Amino acid sequence: MENGFLFQAMIYLSAAIVCVPIAKKLGMGSVLGYLLAGMLIGPFVLGFIGEEGEDILHFAEFGVVMMLFLIGLELEPAKLWSMRKMISRVGLSQVLLTTFLFFVVLLALGQDWRQALAISCSLALSSTAIVLQSLGEKNQLNSTAGQNSFAVLLMQDIVVIPILALLPLLAASGAMVSEEALHSPISQFSALVQTLFVFGAVIFIIIAGKYLLVPLLRLIAKTRLRELFVGSALLIIVGIAFLMEFVGLSPALGAFLGGVVLANSEFKHELESDLEPFKGLLLGLFFIAVGASINFGLIRENFLLLVAATLSVLLLKSILLFGIGKYNKMGTDQNLTFSLGLSQVGEFAFVTFSFATQLSIIPPSTTEFLMAITALSMACTPILLLIREKWILPRIGTREKASREQDYMHEKNKVILAGFSHYGSTVGRFLRANGIQATILDFDSDRVDLLRKMGFEVYYGDVTRLDLLEMAGAKDASIFISAIEDPETNLRLVRLLKKHFPHLELMMRAQNRADAYEMIELDVAHIYRQHLESAVRMGRDVLIKLGFRAFTVHRLAQNFINYDEDSLKELVKVKDDKNAYISTIRRTISMQEDLLKSELHRRFSLNDHAWDASSIKEGLKENKE
Repeated sequence: MENGFLFQAMIYLSAAIVCVPIAKKLGMGSVLGYLLAGMLIGPFVLGFIGEEGEDILHFAEFGVVMMLFLIGLELEPAKLWSMRKMISRVGLSQVLLTTFLFFVVLLALGQDWRQALAISCSLALSSTAIVLQSLGEKNQLNSTAGQNSFAVLLMQDIVVIPILALLPLLAASGAMVSEEALHSPISQFSALVQTLFVFGAVIFIIIAGKYLLVPLLRLIAKTRLRELFVGSALLIIVGIAFLMEFVGLSPALGAFLGGVVLANSEFKHELESDLEPFKGLLLGLFFIAVGASINFGLIRENFLLLVAATLSVLLLKSILLFGIGKYNKMGTDQNLTFSLGLSQVGEFAFVTFSFATQLSIIPPSTTEFLMAITALSMACTPILLLIREKWILPRIGTREKASREQDYMHEKNKVILAGFSHYGSTVGRFLRANGIQATILDFDSDRVDLLRKMGFEVYYGDVTRLDLLEMAGAKDASIFISAIEDPETNLRLVRLLKKHFPHLELMMRAQNRADAYEMIELDVAHIYRQHLESAVRMGRDVLIKLGFRAFTVHRLAQNFINYDEDSLKELVKVKDDKNAYISTIRRTISMQEDLLKSELHRRFSLNDHAWDASSIKEGLKENKE
């Protein structure tokens, strides 16, 4: 019974539910919580799962397969092309320089050049899952560090394919492959033929994606059965994974290629929405698997050597990455996030090490040691990021900005604007154009430096810090504008401002109705949904082109916005009752349409013509005649 699927599933979920909230509460992030959960329930601590860790491999493989499919789904050719300079300048330099550095070090330690090259290629890779998850939790994916990290990870994801394809060429001539590799149907062929098979499989997947997979999904989509569509997508993933396994590669790599193939199809967003609910859980299972795979017996026997090797890998990668960041003119705090965040060895290393062992390039004992280094380095990453945030940045990163903030913030402007990306900069430019000065704060130091060069007075800082708000003059200001995109940050900010600066009039950005409901419940009076105005403006332009008077349409559009905002106050009361919510929406829409129809049929003033350029032109023409 204890070895059953349900028992192990219960152990997995229980460990995650216990460890992850504790880790989050301590400010360590969910990734470290999952890793700790895996360590506790793994075969080398409490031993709840897998006598030798074999059972967990099924969960780990499934988690990696689904994770890499979703990652591949993000690699649209258009996105890659738009980031080509950053990918080639930052990503390619990281892969090449890191591989060369470890290759030289391993050669100096007496490793065979084939082993040294296979190991160095693997150590150059970083964990896409950990880095994106950690940056996402800190809302830093759009920061300079986030964008550069994403460029490096994209290059690493791309370069895995040629690494796995070329590994057979590194196999020593006449070397016997391991017992596992004998199960591959192509293992009987020479290394060159195996390499051709690998390249042939990749080319086949690319061609089949366009002429077979996408048409198949179109056919299934016509049935309008969501579960059948998801099942078909999973069948494609499994089929591609099977093909990759047939040629001796990892099923996870096959899933990654499947995602890349479907990334440019019209079904990309539908697949993402269908699989998104499982993404977090699958990533959690993967991290638990990594934590459980740490062999504490091996660590105990080779503790000093293993710790020294892990710290050396982290240190060498961090220094090299920091140098790349400096060369690309990244600020200190962003560069620390970039270099420490990518310093670990990634999940793809498990794949490359396993494949190199099957080809007898790396002996099994060395592979076990390398996998322990990989798992430990991944476990260290959340800790390094926590150290960076709690102890390093307060002394190094933010100190560079403090003097600049202090010089300006004594002016105590009546308006404070938080967030100066695309949305916030539009608000700020409009205010400045009309003679209103605002104290502007942003959490991306590189963006702050760039905007200052463009002539904007923008200051670096985390607006959820009470001391920063006091320095910015929140006690003397009258209006606080938040143009921050992240809803959680906005809600945290509202609570902080309501508690310490209740006199401030808050004007908060919301992405959608759900965000607006939460702010209404916090008694925020002025909420601005970012897509409402532009959507209404588009409809207004359509009416004008259909012959409606310009001022009439302007009045109708403003009334529509007012009615829609008023309806939020009714809808928020029933948002948790599905039937009542639907009923209230139907009633408010009907009332809104009736009110607008009555407005449209009113006898408008002849002055409404004054807004129509065509009427003015006709009037001028008549006067001339």
